[in-house]
Amino acid sequence: MKSDEKMTPNIKRVSGESGKTMKNKKGERTFYDPMAVTWVERYSDQMEKIWTRMPNFVGSAIATCAVFLLGATMRGEWLLVVVHFAKHLGYSTENDTASNNSSTTVNWAELSLKSFYLENLSWYCIVACTVAYCMYFGIGGFLHWYFYVHQRDKADEWKCQPKKWLTPELERHEIIVGSFSLLLANTFTASLACYMSNGGPCSVYYKFDEYSWAYFVLQWPIIFIYLDYATYWIHRLYHTPWFYKNFHKLHHTYKHPTAFSVTAIHPVEILHIQIILCLPLFLMPIHWVPYCVIAVYNYYHGIIDHSGINFKAYWWQPWQPDAIFHDNHHQYFHVNFGFNCFIWDKIHGTIRQKDCIYREDTFYGKGKKITEATEDEIKADIEERESENPLAYRENNLVYSLSKNDSSLKKFK
Repeated sequence: MKSDEKMTPNIKRVSGESGKTMKNKKGERTFYDPMAVTWVERYSDQMEKIWTRMPNFVGSAIATCAVFLLGATMRGEWLLVVVHFAKHLGYSTENDTASNNSSTTVNWAELSLKSFYLENLSWYCIVACTVAYCMYFGIGGFLHWYFYVHQRDKADEWKCQPKKWLTPELERHEIIVGSFSLLLANTFTASLACYMSNGGPCSVYYKFDEYSWAYFVLQWPIIFIYLDYATYWIHRLYHTPWFYKNFHKLHHTYKHPTAFSVTAIHPVEILHIQIILCLPLFLMPIHWVPYCVIAVYNYYHGIIDHSGINFKAYWWQPWQPDAIFHDNHHQYFHVNFGFNCFIWDKIHGTIRQKDCIYREDTFYGKGKKITEATEDEIKADIEERESENPLAYRENNLVYSLSKNDSSLKKFK
């Protein structure tokens, strides 16, 4: 099945033995695929019966909460929140207390995990990974069913690219890659949580007014801007030719992303991102509340941006681009590098322009002017633009629409 073909209506793919087909009670043929996202289709009929009894607003609220829970737990941030909250309440481990009274002399002959403030690390990793995988497959599977199964025949109403779908092979691929990346990300976050729980030296503080209330309030925009601007530049770095071809191209395998695509990233890249984003915890006095809230906000919108669904930013988020912004990035590759602020792309000239075409071999976010493109390139680009959903844009129309009658194409007339 090609990526832009819809699934044959009378065939469902469900979990079970790979390659095995059989008929269900309705006489429909089913194909068992243990690693495809669509394992939830096996329970679609039962879920449909439950869902039809709920008012529409209840279903939407549940879906929104599911996205939030997935964003907050998928990479282990919830564990970091729990550790900081416990320390805020005054809880400290024996190792934490001991660290305040110990000398700076290191006994190299007796090095252990405790020496690096990582005592009981295995338990932190087990808990973080267990919760992450339960949420990834459980809530992720629910979100996939709610949109990609339950509302598949109404894709024009909710999907950013309603005529295009990931193949079963790519669905399987993103789950395998995403599952491995989850292991790395949660191990990193669990190690950080364990380190801080055991009193490892860092610059996090817990009294709201320890550095004045003004400093506490000022931290919110500072942390937000740092995390988002740093992410912009990391992302842009991985879109330079060498980094893209050796690392980031893996993530762009999914031209029509789903929520499962968010963690389907090269291991080197995901660890690089995690390290850069945790630097404020060690470089400046920082209260745990703004850092944790903004980190969860970032991961929540990471799910939104990769969902392939035409989510719109709320009125109180004038900085936040709609989901179509990052969906455009996957569809057109080297453009729209920002995540929670489109201002960085505007400042640096990497935001999508109507008079430019973007392809996988056109780097640096500038695109290629339509006036410099060949007729075949123009034709392919027009087809891409027409595959976008007008409802994904604020004006409910294709703001980048380009027809053959456009004045910029007069040389081809």
